[in-house]
Amino acid sequence: MRIDRRRFSFLIAGMTVLLLSGCATFSTDGGMQKVADLTQARTGQPVQGTNDMSEQDRTDQLVRALLAEPLNADNAVRIALLNNRGLQASLTELGIAEADLVQAGRLRNPGVSFGRMHNSSGVVEIERSIMFDLAGLLTMPIRTRIEQGRFDQAQLQAASTAIALATETRRAYFSAIAARQNADFMARAQLAAEAGAELAQRMQKVGNWNRIDSAREQLFYADASTALARSRHEEAVARERLIRLLGLWQADTTLQLPDRLPDLPAQPHGSGQMEQQAMTQRLDIQIARRASESTARSLGLTRATRFVNVLEAGYRNKSKTGEPRNNGYEISLELPVFDWGTARTHRAEAIYMQSLHHTADIAIRARSEVREAYSAYRTAYDVSRHYRDEVVPLRKKVSEEVLLRYNGMLASVFDLLSDARLQIDAVNTAIKAQRDFWIAETDLQAAVNGGTIASNDAIASDATASPPAQRNH
Repeated sequence: MRIDRRRFSFLIAGMTVLLLSGCATFSTDGGMQKVADLTQARTGQPVQGTNDMSEQDRTDQLVRALLAEPLNADNAVRIALLNNRGLQASLTELGIAEADLVQAGRLRNPGVSFGRMHNSSGVVEIERSIMFDLAGLLTMPIRTRIEQGRFDQAQLQAASTAIALATETRRAYFSAIAARQNADFMARAQLAAEAGAELAQRMQKVGNWNRIDSAREQLFYADASTALARSRHEEAVARERLIRLLGLWQADTTLQLPDRLPDLPAQPHGSGQMEQQAMTQRLDIQIARRASESTARSLGLTRATRFVNVLEAGYRNKSKTGEPRNNGYEISLELPVFDWGTARTHRAEAIYMQSLHHTADIAIRARSEVREAYSAYRTAYDVSRHYRDEVVPLRKKVSEEVLLRYNGMLASVFDLLSDARLQIDAVNTAIKAQRDFWIAETDLQAAVNGGTIASNDAIASDATASPPAQRNH
């Protein structure tokens, strides 16, 4: 088929203008602003991507300033979101998703062909053609919408990873304080046990105590020394886990942690509308919904291209020695003779139904997890308050009475030391109950706002895999 060269030039120019106007470009922030907003709304702290050394230097200065002061839970989360290298590595997935989005808004490069033939009589025949991906141009809007959905999903996933890190950091922060508090208390208990063992030896030497009671005090002192060593190790483990989550290197490991856990709030949170809030706030539900929407769009594209899988159009001319040049166009179309696209369509429909069931399953699990997390939170609050208001005061009162009886020579030294053992157990249990409450409160907020709580060991380990480049402290 032949058309006028000028008319075809206008057609090519129109296609070029349409192509250039539809080209997608990269955003200025790489999609990080939405991730930062989602993270700050759920954790109180923003997340920030580090893409060059100047940004890393500013981050280092801010981290050093925060570490120069006594560390609280909010600042610990802020440092982790800024400085954890495992999180920074996961944020690069945004760049991959945005690159796919930009690529979806661009056509394949045109193909150019050139052919030259000549015969023995000296006649030369030349063919030239340029082909454009017409099917890609027609499906560009829907492909762009699909990749836009995947980019949105990547942003939600990045925010979910950041929120999981924030949750793990708060849990590690409270665990580190509790471990330190317990180790300090065990150190005092070990000193008391040492004094009791020395007193028992002296009383045995003067004949005021028998060997079995003296041996009991020596054994108590040995057990207290063992418990102190274990508590020191638990303190080191909890502290190092917090350091890993904060992404700190060797020179930054001086943490100024409080001496004791925060006090319990006056009243616990009510259950309220937590389940409904989780349905709108949890990022895992939003990710599943976006995945279903993206799959639905993909299904629509599969149906649209079921019969027309390859469609190309282009300009072509042909010249021959001694004859005028022939101009025209060429259309290349794949005919559905053997493959009618039913397999692709059936596969897309199955994947879509799979995503729907997956989304429903996540929603059911979310409501259950919120109820479970609130039960753990309320139980931990009641238990910790019970130890604070009932068990520890009663144990203290008993100790005071035993001491009065000892001073009045109505109780023996053995009774006094035996009561000290019981007091140590009560205080240790109270510290653990208070720690469990703050961890349960963190888990409840994660269940409502962030999604399923998962171990973040991979992120924590990435933070210490290799030393940061060009860091001078």
